[in-house]
Amino acid sequence: MRSSNPALKASAFLDTGTGTLTGARDGAMTVNGTVNRTAFLLILALVGAMYTWNLAFSSGGAANLGPYVLVGALGGFVVAMATIFRKTWAPFTAPLYALLEGVFIGAISAVFEQRYPGLVMQAVALTFGTLGAMLLAYRSGLVRATEKFKLGVVAATGGIAIVYLVNIVMGFFGHSMPFIQGSSWVGIAFSGFVVVIAALNLVLDFDMIEQGVAQGAPKYMEWYGAFGLLVTLVWLYLEILRLLSKLQSRN
Repeated sequence: MRSSNPALKASAFLDTGTGTLTGARDGAMTVNGTVNRTAFLLILALVGAMYTWNLAFSSGGAANLGPYVLVGALGGFVVAMATIFRKTWAPFTAPLYALLEGVFIGAISAVFEQRYPGLVMQAVALTFGTLGAMLLAYRSGLVRATEKFKLGVVAATGGIAIVYLVNIVMGFFGHSMPFIQGSSWVGIAFSGFVVVIAALNLVLDFDMIEQGVAQGAPKYMEWYGAFGLLVTLVWLYLEILRLLSKLQSRN
């Protein structure tokens, strides 16, 4: 089994000491436990987002939120890497990641909201609507995480990551790929494609969590599974926000 989410790759549920899929002494991973942990992380992310959101509108603008964006983005990345390489830290690092990403998302959302009023609520609704739809499709068997499906999603996700990385490198030299930020129909089609791939990653995440439960992963992996889902949801939300902003800019 594999997921293109680095937090939920095939080896994620291996016991860090033995390399086997055995449960920890304090119990084994459950679906309900993972759902509860995910809900808790979403609440923490909301708290962080509300802080920078309110700060932006109480101060009259989002121009002074640069430090919060930087701390949230870089801090979230560092904590995410620590969680991926030290899965046993997940009960402590996953909540911290949620707060940091919330701070980042709140600041970014405030910028988009001031430019396009009402856009953020649309993006939030579409993100959770997509989550519900993909979960329903997965549970009903309408979408199956077959090996070909997984390979296709992993390849597409890797390709997107390479494009974004190249665009970042080009930015250091004063250049960029117009279709990533631009509102042309090519740019809109690209963003739509990225949103679809991000949504399909949810199916891979559901499958990996289910496999962890079936194979008796340690209890702390509930936090790790919730962390992995949050990583995908944050990506999905940001891509939906980008897509909606491109559509709004054409009106």
